[in-house]
Amino acid sequence: MQPLSASELLRVWEEGQGEPPYRQALLLLAAACPGESPEEILGLSIGSRDSRLLTLREWTFGPELTSLTACPVCGERLEFSLNVSDIRVSAPDTRSPGLHLALDDYSLDFRLPNTGDLIEAGRSPNLEQIHRVLIGRCVRDARRHDEPMTAERLPPQVVEALASRMAEADPQADTRLALSCPGCGHYWQALFDIVSFFWGEIQAWALRILREVHLLASAYGWHEADILAMSPMRRRIYLGMVAV
Repeated sequence: MQPLSASELLRVWEEGQGEPPYRQALLLLAAACPGESPEEILGLSIGSRDSRLLTLREWTFGPELTSLTACPVCGERLEFSLNVSDIRVSAPDTRSPGLHLALDDYSLDFRLPNTGDLIEAGRSPNLEQIHRVLIGRCVRDARRHDEPMTAERLPPQVVEALASRMAEADPQADTRLALSCPGCGHYWQALFDIVSFFWGEIQAWALRILREVHLLASAYGWHEADILAMSPMRRRIYLGMVAV
């Protein structure tokens, strides 16, 4: 994986306009991982995908993450900051042949969910069907008393154990932030979605950089590619001269 230049990031942003979050994530990783095929990127576990996006975000905008949220009890707005290292966990080994779960009389061989699985499951009409699709796609072999069975026939306690085992094997896939409200003292855990967070930052950056390109091109007649190739410091200095 490699960092993205300003022009590459702007191209990805333009291509990802109006696309669903999973598509935006794939576009970012395809640009940052030119040596990997789209199928390989699509097949990354959700935690491995998000771990790469955390690294790419750190390379692009630095290690500090700042965001706003609202207390679910009193509605007070809360600003919080953390570093990428605070939420980074070890990604699973994508070269692993698979995972195994044994519970009571049941034995399962399975793999971790990936973006392709979420895309397929997202076409389902309800949560129950989503779970059924994910289990069907991720369970490679299911047996009871060593007799083969379909994944759809697994009892709830086995499905619950399977979900826990997946979460344990791929912890970056479900990043939770412990937050507390200074107003009412309420404590809760909030899901941190690196895809929407990173894309929101890219959106704000793209609009800002395009305004900078417009100002410098209007003032000096420079081409967009030349302005984007400048370091942020040089652009700021030139912009300061234009504003004088």
